[in-house]
Amino acid sequence: MPVRTALGAAAASALLMLVAPDAPADPYETVTVDPTATLAADGTVTLSGTYRCGVGTGPVFVSSSVGKPSSSLRHGIGGTHAICDGMEHRWENTGKPSPGSLEPGPAHVEATLMELDSSGGLPLPRFHASQQQDVTFVES
Repeated sequence: MPVRTALGAAAASALLMLVAPDAPADPYETVTVDPTATLAADGTVTLSGTYRCGVGTGPVFVSSSVGKPSSSLRHGIGGTHAICDGMEHRWENTGKPSPGSLEPGPAHVEATLMELDSSGGLPLPRFHASQQQDVTFVES
């Protein structure tokens, strides 16, 4: 199989996994978002919450993004390595989006608990849980 064909097949497989995961997330696996987030004077954003996941076969992370409630533009805010042992743990992600893009007040956050599963050779995302929530930014 030519390299170009193999790369195309791998990309299509990855896209299919993103659009239609093969199994729904375990309802025992959760991620939450705290209702208050902080925005420092220098523009640094801190988001936090909790997560719980069962045993993962690959590395698992809590990723997060934030945006204004009236906008579809989202800013990725860090990523935390997750420990999947069935217990509830805290997560906290910090990042610095474009200057002036966020301000104190309402915002919308999405947090995702995701594993990089390489059992098929190519690391593909396996989603454990996701949560969207409106939050309030306070100055820190």
